[in-house]
Amino acid sequence: MTLNLLIAPDFAPERFAGWHMLNTLLQKKSGIHIHLMTPASAAEQAELIASGKVDGVYANPFDAASMIRDAGYKAIARPIAKSDEMVIATGANAAYEAARDLKPGCTIALTDNRDVKLIGLRLLEVADLKEPDIKWHLVENYQAAARLAIKGEVDAAFFLAEAYNSLSGLTRKQMKVLVESKLADITHVFLLNSRISAEDSARFAQALLELKGTPDGQPVLDELGMSGGFEVMAEEDAEFMIDLMDTLLE
Repeated sequence: MTLNLLIAPDFAPERFAGWHMLNTLLQKKSGIHIHLMTPASAAEQAELIASGKVDGVYANPFDAASMIRDAGYKAIARPIAKSDEMVIATGANAAYEAARDLKPGCTIALTDNRDVKLIGLRLLEVADLKEPDIKWHLVENYQAAARLAIKGEVDAAFFLAEAYNSLSGLTRKQMKVLVESKLADITHVFLLNSRISAEDSARFAQALLELKGTPDGQPVLDELGMSGGFEVMAEEDAEFMIDLMDTLLE
């Protein structure tokens, strides 16, 4: 069989090679032929998943929650000690020093990443800002969001923390962080569709879970910024994360 594995389009560009390295290694260790799918946007990801051809997904927590509940996917693993924190940042020369300084009518740049937006809105409760109080500037990627913030064309920008930390040193010197989330229980998740046989699911999961500390696996994990490897995500852990996402939506 061929397993179509989709990687959510919110990883830093320098991780691209790492995903292909991981794909090659998982095929070798599991004996399963895996076709890697790397959509360029959330819209392209949605189209691919809607086509019914996606067997596995490395999904952001918001998408993972809906796919587990509504689309017949099961959580199998998550990265160890790598939660999906987010950052609200602005240009270094901006007058703002903290999230509470942002005012109604402010403009915020963001990518099409629903969970980052949800967490960001929770962080902005300190400024008494709700979604309608903000002018949203949708961009294709985090680099574009950073450019707008540095130029002062937006008041702030939302970033996945890993993406912010992966910006060049020169870019980050021209920015300042207003606030960073601390939500350790929200993570990206590896999902497999329930149509995948129990045997193939087990082989895929075993290959993924046994990468840490191995001569061929550890360098790939390091390349992906996931040096801790992966751990099993039990059904109750997935349900807890879904409940947490529901809380963010309230």
